[in-house]
Amino acid sequence: MKKLSTTTRQAMEKLQTHPLTIGLDLGDRSSYYCVLDEAGRTVVEEKVSTTPKALETRFGALPRRRIALETGMHSPWVSRLLSGLGHETIVAHARNVRLIGESRKKDDRLDAQTLARLARIDPQLLCPVKHRSAQAQADLSVIRARAGLVRARTALVNTARGLAKSYGERLRGCNVRNMNREKAEGLSPELQAALEPLLNAIESLSEGIAEYNEGIETLAQQSYPQVALLKQIKGVGTLIGLTFLLTLEDPHRFRKSRDVGCYLGLQPGRRNSGQSEPQMHISKEGDPYLRTLLGQGAQHILGPFGVDCDLRRWGLKLAERGGKSGKKRAIIATARKLAVLLHRLWVSGEVYEPLHNSKQSPLPTAA
Repeated sequence: MKKLSTTTRQAMEKLQTHPLTIGLDLGDRSSYYCVLDEAGRTVVEEKVSTTPKALETRFGALPRRRIALETGMHSPWVSRLLSGLGHETIVAHARNVRLIGESRKKDDRLDAQTLARLARIDPQLLCPVKHRSAQAQADLSVIRARAGLVRARTALVNTARGLAKSYGERLRGCNVRNMNREKAEGLSPELQAALEPLLNAIESLSEGIAEYNEGIETLAQQSYPQVALLKQIKGVGTLIGLTFLLTLEDPHRFRKSRDVGCYLGLQPGRRNSGQSEPQMHISKEGDPYLRTLLGQGAQHILGPFGVDCDLRRWGLKLAERGGKSGKKRAIIATARKLAVLLHRLWVSGEVYEPLHNSKQSPLPTAA
């Protein structure tokens, strides 16, 4: 770890009792930080290794300071470490801080300085985000690891099918989950020999995914009983429910349930100016994997196996009048309403009534 220079140490010691604002630009191996005094003058600009020990040594001796950093690969654990040291940690939304992302003069030193200046003026300019806890991140990593295996299996299955078709033959069956060596029994001997290692790898991945499924079920039952509330909706399984809980983590961070749709990027963007109000696509902000899962849940609700409920009726009616891309829009809109409904059930703990809005009010009796 790089030691503090004499000049840096003297500057830091001199301003121990003065208000300081720090901008920290995180890198994979080393990070750059900039310290501003109360007048906005640069006090210190130094590099520090991106390791827990180095960061704790550098910032642990300081009194409580405001430290701003960008979202990234290292920002979750770094923000937890700095908060644990007593600092006011602000994690800036990298996508929304255009002064950094779209700057013509972009380097680590200037990025750290810009973070510090924005945090000194108004932290809301950084569009701060809240990282989940270490335990929630560890549990969510199980789900993300499973998703990685699913993507790998899908890629291998597509490769095997493409190779068979280019040879003028076809693999039997179309279910990815059941793809194994037996599916290649009807192929020519030379093609079987070429695909055997590939199909073995697919079978191994399917076994790994099954193990993850069992682990996720056990995790939900033992540590997250709220998943049972969300599974009241037909089309929402343990995977969707648990991912929803772990991604949001704290249901009370939202003032109302409707805000969840915006948080997950399922709300259309806005760019209104004067009389112009163009129709825009959804923002696609937030967690993309959870957004995908909610889309899958919406497809099940609107599909042939979906049960009759208010959400299904609303989605099908929207698809009928949606024109050429009506079904696609209906799936996105249903996914957004599904997210709002899941949050409402989570907060209230109510029993889900599929046809709550469709109950007919009793007719008035004749006089």
